[in-house]
Amino acid sequence: MSARPRLLPWSGPAGQPSYLVTDGGTDSHLWQLADEMEALQLRMGTEMIQHARALVDERKADARALRFLVNRLTEALTDALRVAESRGMRLDASNDEGTQSSRQAGNSDHGPTRPSLH
Repeated sequence: MSARPRLLPWSGPAGQPSYLVTDGGTDSHLWQLADEMEALQLRMGTEMIQHARALVDERKADARALRFLVNRLTEALTDALRVAESRGMRLDASNDEGTQSSRQAGNSDHGPTRPSLH
């Protein structure tokens, strides 16, 4: 089994965070699916930013179009923050493993810390 659960890039049925615990590590089908979903979410966010810039530059956008844009940008930002949190958790896990190895080797450098998103 993996040492720590991975925060998945989608929510559960009630909007709660979903986690993956696998004995296949990064080679498991669900792990790879989560990687693909993260990449898709980030691409969609990039496309939404491009759309937002074009809409704002247009200066003829009505309130309905702007509301729609704000809703989609909010979704994209939520997705990006979840991806960042998940990746940060995995970095922390690998840093913890590195710290344990360093301690065993006599190195006391703990490396940088990541601020919490909560």
